[in-house]
Amino acid sequence: MLSFEPHTLSPAQLQGYLQSAVAPRPIAFASTIDEKGRPNLSPFSFFNVFSSNPPILVFSPARRVRDNTTKHTLENCHATKQVVINVVNYDIVQQMSLSSTEYPDGVNEFIKSGLTMMPSDIIKPYRVAESPVQMECKVNEIIALGDKGGAGNLIICEVVKIHIHENILNDKGMIDQNKIDLVSRLGGNWYSRSNQGLFEVEKPLSTLGIGVDAIPEFIRESKVFDGNDLGKLGNIEALPSEEEITIFVQNNIAVKAVLSSDDVEKVHLKAKEYLNQNEALSAWKVLLAKL
Repeated sequence: MLSFEPHTLSPAQLQGYLQSAVAPRPIAFASTIDEKGRPNLSPFSFFNVFSSNPPILVFSPARRVRDNTTKHTLENCHATKQVVINVVNYDIVQQMSLSSTEYPDGVNEFIKSGLTMMPSDIIKPYRVAESPVQMECKVNEIIALGDKGGAGNLIICEVVKIHIHENILNDKGMIDQNKIDLVSRLGGNWYSRSNQGLFEVEKPLSTLGIGVDAIPEFIRESKVFDGNDLGKLGNIEALPSEEEITIFVQNNIAVKAVLSSDDVEKVHLKAKEYLNQNEALSAWKVLLAKL
């Protein structure tokens, strides 16, 4: 058995061990606004419910390990004392992951991830309309656990209003665990789907993904693609060049046959095959070859 004292490991190593060992973890999809009213949206897996009366949720935006900076969510909670905790189910997991890309201050992650801003009833931050359960919260207390990279900041939130989509309820009006289809976080790229088991989601690029807002309308509005497909398409740094597309089509007989059919749905279904294999760049080459 390997044994370590925490101080003998690098912060990144220690974080990796802890995140892989203490899992699966629920995900707090936290929506905040800054002092100028600009929305921010980001997921955190250091999260759970700690009381039902009063209803208390706690999540922890840690200081970044690589440079010891703090996250916009933490800064916004300090400034406004308000946050919406949206739960994450399988239908939005790719868009949730894309929203964790570290876009510059002021960039709206709702728009980048293709999720819908819904006004809250009591507080100012927006809710994620696609989330099956959304909880408006006031921030009661923030406890800093340290001042070095990787140190957590416990944000203790009191739920002031809960919103639940009716399509996840059973015949007794309670949440059906199969219908809500929650996902949870493990180590590395691994997630768990509550009713099916483990799956992987590629981490957002260290560079910035183009975002769902940069996807052409004819793709965004296709009936073939769901939110997870759009999340994968938005998580690329740049679109393929014409030369790359031409070479790809010339070397792929099956793709060439689909493109020659002039059936847009078939083209989109072929692109979806690549997305299902997590080959987003190949999917883009199929889609852009029809332009």
